[in-house]
Amino acid sequence: MARKKAISDEVREQVVAIVEKYNEDYVPLVEPKKPGLVLSFFRQLGGNQSSNPEAYLRYGAYRARFRGSFLYLDRGDFRGQPSAMCRLKWMGDMESWEFAIYKYSSESYDPDEWFFPGAGEADGTVLGAIRATLEAYPE
Repeated sequence: MARKKAISDEVREQVVAIVEKYNEDYVPLVEPKKPGLVLSFFRQLGGNQSSNPEAYLRYGAYRARFRGSFLYLDRGDFRGQPSAMCRLKWMGDMESWEFAIYKYSSESYDPDEWFFPGAGEADGTVLGAIRATLEAYPE
């Protein structure tokens, strides 16, 4: 018997739609210099829940990954490789995700860290998490 997903397919689809809409509206399309290499690296990480994985390769584009009750948001860096931004824990409501910023100093997600630029943007929503990480990690 298959185990029930902690985050339902319906919620996952909503999250992916939010992230794709953000990328479409705010991230300029730039052709990667080595698309084959970038796509290969991307697939090694488990691909993308997105219907358009190539869109993630844009510099600054966000990607949603799911594992258990967690949503991980990564952002494409200047090489087109994913950089960890934050982790959101599903709390049963699209408006009340638990936020944890990725700390590069310790290479871990820290739900107790609230002294960073953009902390006030983390309002329990996926877009709030994107805004928070944009301010915390502008480039």
